[in-house]
Amino acid sequence: MRIALGQLESGTDVGANLAAIDRFAASAAGDGATLVAFPEYATYEKKIVDASFPAVAEPLDGPVCQELAAIAARHGIALVAGVVEASEEEGRAYNTLVAFGPDGTRLAVYRKIHLFDAQGFGESTFIKPGPSTEPVVFEAGGARFGLMTCYDLRFPELARSLADAGAQVLLVCSCWVPGTHKTEQWLALNAARAIENSVYVAGVCQAPPVSVGRSLLVDPMGYVEADLGLEPGVRVVEVSLGTVARVKEQFPMFRQRRLQ
Repeated sequence: MRIALGQLESGTDVGANLAAIDRFAASAAGDGATLVAFPEYATYEKKIVDASFPAVAEPLDGPVCQELAAIAARHGIALVAGVVEASEEEGRAYNTLVAFGPDGTRLAVYRKIHLFDAQGFGESTFIKPGPSTEPVVFEAGGARFGLMTCYDLRFPELARSLADAGAQVLLVCSCWVPGTHKTEQWLALNAARAIENSVYVAGVCQAPPVSVGRSLLVDPMGYVEADLGLEPGVRVVEVSLGTVARVKEQFPMFRQRRLQ
């Protein structure tokens, strides 16, 4: 099957961000993709998470998600994107990934559980961690996709729980904060999650300067099938469920592991 990676340069203009998502979704659908994935904070982003994030947050049935659903339906493609979701706590929102089917139906919701309180950042000041640590997996085009957000990539137990839940492709929707060796870590961690779980990993990132770019697809053996570099753009890539099954047989770790 074919999926697409949409590397954005999202800013604070929600309308402009949605227009870019629409253009990239149209391009992906035109190239035969079943699903297109976009980064975290795809619809609203800036260099520092501040009080403006909860101020612009909306419920999942608000105008932003309505437009994302309409984009998916208009182009007949499944779509995953990061939004700022209103929470029940004043002054804090959820950092949320929402998946829509090609008919616009909402397929899945994942609220980021590992917030980026590192490198001098304090995401949790304005963002609430997701209340559930259960793996979020959904099906599109005959494949099972698992959802992760950015800093989650550093917590291998989440990736493993998604693979245990049947995910064949991990969608790691991110705005990876730049810094010393951060690009190298981004590349290495995406590859590690693929190898240790015998799955594809699609790491979809915001472009510089807010992030490091380098959206990529890693196959279950750790080979980088695609790398979008530093510029905004969309790339359609091939995912083979047969490859996932074959690698799981070559390296039967899920049968061999000992938990005690």
